Amino acid sequence: MKKFFLLTVLSYVFIGTNAQEKKEDSTSKDLSEIVISASKFPEKKRNVAQRIDVINSKFIATVNAQNTGDLLINTGNVFVQKSQQGGSSPVVRGFEASRVLLVVDGVRMNNLIYRSGHLQNAITLDQNMLESMEILYGPASTLYGSDALGGVIHFRTKAPKLALDGKNTFISGNGFSRYSSANNEKSIHADFNIGGKKFAWLQSYTFSEFGDVKMGRNYPDQYPSFGRRDSFITRINNRDTVVKNDDPNVQKFSGYKQWDVLQKLLYKQSDNVIHTLNFQYSNTNDVPRYDRLQDKRNFGGSIGNTLRWAEWYYGPQKRILTSYELSIAKAGWFDNINLNVNYQDIEESRVQRQFRAANKETRIERVKVFGFIVDTRKVIKDHELTMGADGQFNTLKSTGMLTNINTGVVSNLVDTRYPNGNNSMNNLGLFVQHIYKFKNKKLVLNDGLRLQHSTLNSTIADNSFRNLPYTRINQKNSALTGNIGWVYLPGPQTKISTHLSAGFRVPNVDDLAKIFESGTSGGIRQVVVPNPDVKPERTYNIDLGISQNFGKNFRVEASTFYTWFRNALVKAPFLFNGQDSILYNGVRSQVLANVNANKAYLYGFTAAVYATVKEFTFSSTISYTEGRFQTDASKNSNIYEKQSNGTYALVSRKVSSKPLDHIPPVFGKTSFQYEKNKLMVELFALYNGWKRLDDFNADGEDNPQYATPDGMPGWFTFNMRSSFRVQKNITVQLAVENLFDRNYRFFSSGFSAPGRNFIVALRASL
Repeated sequence: MKKFFLLTVLSYVFIGTNAQEKKEDSTSKDLSEIVISASKFPEKKRNVAQRIDVINSKFIATVNAQNTGDLLINTGNVFVQKSQQGGSSPVVRGFEASRVLLVVDGVRMNNLIYRSGHLQNAITLDQNMLESMEILYGPASTLYGSDALGGVIHFRTKAPKLALDGKNTFISGNGFSRYSSANNEKSIHADFNIGGKKFAWLQSYTFSEFGDVKMGRNYPDQYPSFGRRDSFITRINNRDTVVKNDDPNVQKFSGYKQWDVLQKLLYKQSDNVIHTLNFQYSNTNDVPRYDRLQDKRNFGGSIGNTLRWAEWYYGPQKRILTSYELSIAKAGWFDNINLNVNYQDIEESRVQRQFRAANKETRIERVKVFGFIVDTRKVIKDHELTMGADGQFNTLKSTGMLTNINTGVVSNLVDTRYPNGNNSMNNLGLFVQHIYKFKNKKLVLNDGLRLQHSTLNSTIADNSFRNLPYTRINQKNSALTGNIGWVYLPGPQTKISTHLSAGFRVPNVDDLAKIFESGTSGGIRQVVVPNPDVKPERTYNIDLGISQNFGKNFRVEASTFYTWFRNALVKAPFLFNGQDSILYNGVRSQVLANVNANKAYLYGFTAAVYATVKEFTFSSTISYTEGRFQTDASKNSNIYEKQSNGTYALVSRKVSSKPLDHIPPVFGKTSFQYEKNKLMVELFALYNGWKRLDDFNADGEDNPQYATPDGMPGWFTFNMRSSFRVQKNITVQLAVENLFDRNYRFFSSGFSAPGRNFIVALRASL
């Protein structure tokens, strides 16, 4: 603590004092708002047929979130799954993980090992340095290529600022420190900008330490022990020992540390030519996989009462991004040309050891991605034409080692998570996006096409662990996708839009070649094995949306969608070397594999209302999604069991469809906010509906083992946050989250949300 407060003081000495932030709306309420993700270049939101949310810098600072996942939750429009405190997996329209494309500063983050389960990669972005987030709902493969099935979340970091208005130098800085009681969080941040007439330099540093999270004490009435951490495993006299947790509401071994660095250098060669170098670095210490630490041992197909894992954690998750961007205006025939050349270096690892086992297994993945993006724009009267090309070249090195914790001996006598030979995946794409604004100024056409080609190669150098019937996986896939949409603007305050779009996702190394323990279903352990024959997934989507302003102070928005999901990858029972179960990690486990379901569908809606009366603002959003996939079961495939009286009773009914996994329950947010002069106060509620067990996908990633016997209970929390500008240069933020200390979990999460949480932050900038 002493070091933390010392760093806090030093940060304020470094950054100086605070300038009043420019007044701006904290939510997307203006049809004239500028968006970039929908066409790669600035465009008014009113001219875009696809539904887009823009989260600006004021909202980001007001929310004061601990990480990017919590920031997304607070929008009220994006559901986020958590398997551990150091994890946040956004869900957009029932699509998650590798089916949602994450983009930072124009560079795609998704790589060849993004899995279909739950991801934590979003939190490697420092939310304190985000200028904005743009969320595209629905397929967006025309502009962004593979993986944009459910949508795109585009993170835009702050840019260096030059000296303007005839000044020779522009200096600015920001800093804050924050403490949160529910997890004993201590965070500190400082950024500094110095700009001249031609050069500008921006640098940022953030450090956060998160302790074990304390869950709420007010349990659901019918589940008085839901999520309790009654015991945990620790080493006593060099022996794994199960001990009682002194406070069962403390989620023991959920804390971790993270630090982030961002640096940018901007050079303005002329009024029309700008060069930008971008460097981002994120790292953590070991991050406990909290949900796995709750797993019980399996005894002959039944779950025992003894904790299974003595250790299960992610090793340090490192993300490095470097990019060079060239922006040229008025370049020959083109009005604008943007060129981006980038490189990413990502390392992640998994470490696990079973209770009283001597050997600890470590699996390390090292991913390197080279990429380029060329975007051009030409305006011809009422036509806006965006054309471009992009490419990503992925390589993976997967290694494993076994460590005897008693002797310290290290060996390679463990299987790797992915094939241990050469792994590569390359994507190349060409696209064109067109906007036509009719002369009557009431109709706008959006349309576009993309052609993409992908290759994947994966080899198994040592097949002794897996004994697979093949040692090489090769795939080549090409896709032609497009979109067309209409915007009708009968007046300046009304927008009606419809949008048809197609998306695709080519299988990656994680889909084709991974072998790992999946979890349990009905007390049976399951293991996923490779299936090299899966095909690309495709979506075809139709949207209908309406936005209506009533004067300047009242606004209503609603949108609905239906998505046809073809060749959907789902986990299903599978034969491996002719067997439907195998021995894995010493446990007999049912074999599953990714297979292409014939058909699947999703549909849903979102509605929102915004109202402002003088200093008061009211907003409320609600979202609902439903999704199922068809099975090959016939009407005569029900299972019957002979009874003692000689009759047969139906014990299992084979249905023609099953729930898709990743489908969240109904969720939303309602907020009342008061803001005047130096003071802002917001009271808001977050809420989730029930997710009944019948709506879980038992073979997928819905994690029924971490829910109640009836599913995941619905919940709501009341919260308050405020800020007060003490002086022109200093702002204090106070918040209380989960006021009534409710005990709850997000659907599919094996980690309980924080209980009552007091937050205090001190901000300053110059």
